[in-house]
Amino acid sequence: MNVISERVVGERGVPAFLARPEGGADLPCVILLHERYGLVKHTEDLAEKLASSGYVVVAPDLFYAYPDQESLRRGDVGVKLTDAEVTEEIDDVCAVLDQIKGADSSRLGMVGVCQSGRYSIAYGARRPLKACVTFYGAAQESDWAVNEFQPDGLAALIAQLEAPVLGIFGEKDHVISINDVRRLRSALEEHQKSYRIKIYADAPHGWLNDTMPGRYRPAIAAAAWSELLKFFDETLNGSGDWSRVRWEFSSDFAKDYDFTKNVRLE
Repeated sequence: MNVISERVVGERGVPAFLARPEGGADLPCVILLHERYGLVKHTEDLAEKLASSGYVVVAPDLFYAYPDQESLRRGDVGVKLTDAEVTEEIDDVCAVLDQIKGADSSRLGMVGVCQSGRYSIAYGARRPLKACVTFYGAAQESDWAVNEFQPDGLAALIAQLEAPVLGIFGEKDHVISINDVRRLRSALEEHQKSYRIKIYADAPHGWLNDTMPGRYRPAIAAAAWSELLKFFDETLNGSGDWSRVRWEFSSDFAKDYDFTKNVRLE
């Protein structure tokens, strides 16, 4: 599909990148959340790619208020938002969807990547979603902590989540271990939440990002993107039945797997 892209701003001032198919009606919607670097071109490219498959996509700039955007984009600094702030900012850009002709905001999915992987679950615990996706996020030790930024903790958020979860992870991730993924899986099962989780062999952290040659894995990225489209087709377009509790887990890792040997790649 031909894609129309533009920059929009919510009523409360949150900027976002909007990508949508040209024409079309009754289109499902997706909120695409960026990595720790803020709203960079990579996220905008993913938004356009997803829009070309028939979705109205909004990618909010959650860290727009941070004063040094260049340092943020280089990864020299990090920004932390409270769960309440994340919810407020996403609410602001979600309202934009109601103004888009042909968009059906009642069929809303969300994708979080890395740091924002937890945000997708935090938002889904408080607002109705049809699908919740995390790429190599929402599983590391810090995601489970209870503190001033995360007053509920990940376990409590999962208990409140209604949408089915797609979790995509990698064997060579230096941030999230296989045991971390198993912990996420156990929490979802404990609360009888539907999920599909996949762990890809030889995949480092950030392998979806084609602007980072050291991390990018084209074949794995293509396979994972197909999983994303399949999941959204089932949940947002209704091609699959998620009315019952479904647990689907697939993993591929070495028998001598050692998380301590995984390293950060650029």
